[in-house]
Amino acid sequence: MKIDYSLYLVTDRSFLKDKSIAESVEEAIKGGVTLVQVREKDASSRDFYKVALEIKQVTDKYKIPLIIDDRIDIAEAVDAAGVHLGQSDLPLKKAREILGKDKIIGISVGNLSEAKEAEIGGADYVGIGTIFFTGTKKDIKTPIGLEGLTEIVRSINIPSVAIGGIDQCNVKKVMRSGTNGVAVISAILGRENIQKAAEEFKII
Repeated sequence: MKIDYSLYLVTDRSFLKDKSIAESVEEAIKGGVTLVQVREKDASSRDFYKVALEIKQVTDKYKIPLIIDDRIDIAEAVDAAGVHLGQSDLPLKKAREILGKDKIIGISVGNLSEAKEAEIGGADYVGIGTIFFTGTKKDIKTPIGLEGLTEIVRSINIPSVAIGGIDQCNVKKVMRSGTNGVAVISAILGRENIQKAAEEFKII
């Protein structure tokens, strides 16, 4: 499966005002989003499943891959394209055994050694960050910045997505690192006109 990582939307319902998550994702896709990750840190399993199913109807309509954050069981239940795992989630090797070789597995990394480990372990891509300070990651003390991002991107041979504090103003600088794309939450979902916000991320 050929994946376009260029504009990677991560969902967060707390940013939505009067729109449903499915409507918001559809607007974002119309604006140019190429990949969608469903992230539901505080939802029950049933609620997570319900939200993922709603979003998958939209992503299937536009032939956009759907990634599930953390939860392999939810990914299997909705037949998502894959999962994105953090450093404290199920090990990559075990996730691959469960999901099989045809599913996408992404790994969050914050330094070069984690990125190398993910590559050697068979990750399909890495999410590198946090690049800048951001309101959605409360536990980050020091962002890795553009220099750290560039070092990691140049040292690995699998696709990468930069995440953390990326918006329409700094995206061009981020893309100069050589990364394959940017992951965005608030800079798209936090805007009144979601489609227009996505369109402003013309990065390639």
